[in-house]
Amino acid sequence: MDMIGRFFSALFGSVINMAADPASLAKMLVMWVIGGVLIYLAIKKDMEPALLLPMGVGAILVNLPMSGALDQLVGNQVQRGALSVLFDAGIENELFPLLLFIGIGAMIDFGPLLCNPKLLLFGAAAQFGIFLTILLAASIGHFFPGTFSITDAASAGMIGAADGPTAIFVSGYYDTKYMGAIMVAAYSYMALVPIIQPPCIRLVTTRKERLIRMPYAKDKVSRRVRILFPIIVTVIAGIVSPQSVTLVGFLMFGNLIRECGVLDSLSQTAQGALANLITILLGITVAVRMHADEFLSIHTLLIMLLGLFAFVFDTIGGVLFAKFLNLFIKNKVNPMIGACGISAFPMSCRVVHKMGLAEDNQNYLLMHAAGVNVGGQVASVIAGGLVISFVDQIIGKV
Repeated sequence: MDMIGRFFSALFGSVINMAADPASLAKMLVMWVIGGVLIYLAIKKDMEPALLLPMGVGAILVNLPMSGALDQLVGNQVQRGALSVLFDAGIENELFPLLLFIGIGAMIDFGPLLCNPKLLLFGAAAQFGIFLTILLAASIGHFFPGTFSITDAASAGMIGAADGPTAIFVSGYYDTKYMGAIMVAAYSYMALVPIIQPPCIRLVTTRKERLIRMPYAKDKVSRRVRILFPIIVTVIAGIVSPQSVTLVGFLMFGNLIRECGVLDSLSQTAQGALANLITILLGITVAVRMHADEFLSIHTLLIMLLGLFAFVFDTIGGVLFAKFLNLFIKNKVNPMIGACGISAFPMSCRVVHKMGLAEDNQNYLLMHAAGVNVGGQVASVIAGGLVISFVDQIIGKV
């Protein structure tokens, strides 16, 4: 009988302990609901399913009683959990985001940007929300000690770029405890681009501006230019922002694989198998930071609000820059394309293209919007490196 008692105690001990602590039980159940919502949004609403579904499953896994997916102290020894091992191996050292950038680089066609290089300026302008949000989050941390440190603020600000891998890289670099909330916010807002961006664009543009047509010059970009572009961008980024060289370098390495013309099989692997595998691992592994004790707090809500603030002002910043540029140039640009400076490629350029057609069914903005969109991808990566450089100087890390 004693053996049977020990068996049932071992089998249901964790459940009994949870029942004895109603607060912990409630938190666990809430995280199960959150995980279920993420899975629902991924499957039913098709919102970034490649990431939200693994994140939803991971949120449930790490919030099971005494979950073997996480490191557990058994006696005097630490029993390693699979997700904890993956987190240490792929996110804590920023490996997964960097590998994902190779796949992203292999997917991107910089042709529209190379046909009109000034579109890169719109990508730079659309990072305004990142730095504004960092200042806001740092101010909250200053006036309310215990909320956000400068490194937490830097990590939260990167949500505005709509570039999940860069947000993960910066969050992992500073090992912020808000990584789970930042990832949920970053990928949720990426999926909500068609909902968030149109009202922001209409808010700061007139119908006359939205009707501006932009003829597309079908200049053929030579193979030499396509090959030199990723190399030159890497060198320039490395000089201007040394901390961004790994981010930009891996992105441009993936693009060079695509454009060199002699590594087609590797390009397809990077775009397909590599990107898909890393995306799965990234999504489920980041859930390590979605444990109820860390995730369920007022800070998580603040992170979500800060991320929305950054996203909105990145969009508005790009549009306002286009309006400002129109004051000085003869051939006006449709300011809506400035909104594509965020790095949500290709969702943002499709949204702007559809908005242009809704105003004028002969106004084709897709190629211009795509050029700004891929420029935003480059700009967001460089912005991530600049943020790390500035914050490291502030905290005396360099």
